[in-house]
Amino acid sequence: MASRQSKSPTAFRTISEVADQMGVPQHVLRFWESKFSQIKPMKRGGGRRYYRPEDVEVINAIRTLLHEEGYTIKGAQKLLREHGVKAVIENTNTEQTVSNIQKISNDVAIKPVSEKTELKGQLMDIRDRLEKIRKSLKGELPN
Repeated sequence: MASRQSKSPTAFRTISEVADQMGVPQHVLRFWESKFSQIKPMKRGGGRRYYRPEDVEVINAIRTLLHEEGYTIKGAQKLLREHGVKAVIENTNTEQTVSNIQKISNDVAIKPVSEKTELKGQLMDIRDRLEKIRKSLKGELPN
């Protein structure tokens, strides 16, 4: 049986696949459909939703606006209405890429030796405290 990870980027996605990819519950996607006319999944017999790659891009932009940039639903609707879907998608993708690059560069930035030594000392103090707590809980240390 083929794994779902091997789907083509142009393949349609089910609501469960999109929900997993976006990190939101399925009912949130259905709610967003009712609030954002820009989300238009294809519906098959029985009402099953199939999202096109374009729908997934719109959903990702809406998720970014609501969850990362702090917009309200009305604010996101206004932004989409005034600037258009393409502009919002491009803007959120650019901001997300810049944000990811900044996070990565901050994580791997070379710290001065004095900061590393200080941090190492703090971590060792925390480890020692945790060890004392562990021993206290096991009854190995007097209270």
